[in-house]
Amino acid sequence: MKESRILLGVCGGIAAYKAAALTSTLVQRGAVVEVVMTDDAQRFVGPLTFAALTQRPVYTSLWEAQEKIPHIALVRSADAFAIVPATANVIAKLAHGIADDLLTNAALAATIPLVVAPAMNAAMYEHPATVENLRLLRERGVTLVEPESGFLAERERGIGRLADEGKILAVLETVLARTRELEGERIVITAGPTREPIDPVRFVSNGSTGTTGIEIAREALARGAEVDLVLGPTSAEAPGKIRTHRVTTAQEMYDATLPLAQRASIVVAAAAVSDWRPSRAHAQKVKKTGAELNVEMVRNPDILAALGEHKNGAYLVGFAAETEEHEANGREKLRRKHLDAIAVNDVAEGRGFGGGENELVILHGEDGRIALGRGPKRELAARFWDAIAALRAKT
Repeated sequence: MKESRILLGVCGGIAAYKAAALTSTLVQRGAVVEVVMTDDAQRFVGPLTFAALTQRPVYTSLWEAQEKIPHIALVRSADAFAIVPATANVIAKLAHGIADDLLTNAALAATIPLVVAPAMNAAMYEHPATVENLRLLRERGVTLVEPESGFLAERERGIGRLADEGKILAVLETVLARTRELEGERIVITAGPTREPIDPVRFVSNGSTGTTGIEIAREALARGAEVDLVLGPTSAEAPGKIRTHRVTTAQEMYDATLPLAQRASIVVAAAAVSDWRPSRAHAQKVKKTGAELNVEMVRNPDILAALGEHKNGAYLVGFAAETEEHEANGREKLRRKHLDAIAVNDVAEGRGFGGGENELVILHGEDGRIALGRGPKRELAARFWDAIAALRAKT
């Protein structure tokens, strides 16, 4: 934790005084702590307390240090953003993208890991609205430090008490470790479908949106990597700090990926590349004549096989979207294409394509298997890098 830069958001609740104790511990462990307080937080603890503990200014308004645009500057200079305690009100704002003060503006602008430690009355914590808001935050990759059961400010007992400081510190240490896990790595990731034109308005493709690959790229960036994303045609957007190379056809993806891979330490081929393309693309729209249209198909270049033949020391991870005998087919692909690991998912009946959830299994070596389970794609991306980082460390 030494020399880590932590942005600490403090919300208005009785547990705000515990944020002061947390700040003291973080400073003693060598962290640089910047504090943002909501108006309500200042009713419980004064900014002077945090200023004395951090020996740094405390930020309370969007309109101070305007020349620095504080909500942007603060998150750009931090390694992680922790909101402790987080009230039901602020959690609702985070879930729905409401930015009406410095803390929520900073959270909306943050591309760094976000840790949220809720604290509130049990009735508020268990209310369906709060439960749903917390679910949305988990899906977006926010790390939640669950509250504890115990004596509450209202002289009641129940869940909603701010998590123990030791638990919050442990979560922060884990998150901060992840932010450095891929430092120095240059990673190339392919994602999305390819489109192979029949004529100017028709093409051969598949249902991939590139979401899994984009989330894998986002997580690699959060862990300190330098990332190149070769992205097929999709409306999904990649984070701005990622170098994104937009392509359409398999040939274009091949031409973009191979040179980038030669300078990479890790390559993740998550794209759903069309194996075939029409042998010729008509220059004008093909008109209906009542006759059948026969389209001759030819093989596209095999990007993954080419990467396997020219690895140049890179750790190569492929993807296998299968509809039957998933792991058997995936393991055969692992061997045949000289991969270091392969992530297998079931795409029967449209599963796995589009937003929402996915389920992955990573196969490696002769019989190695790591089940990542099912979950939101952003959460799976974190599990993916946990597994790949551990496997690569053994090579």
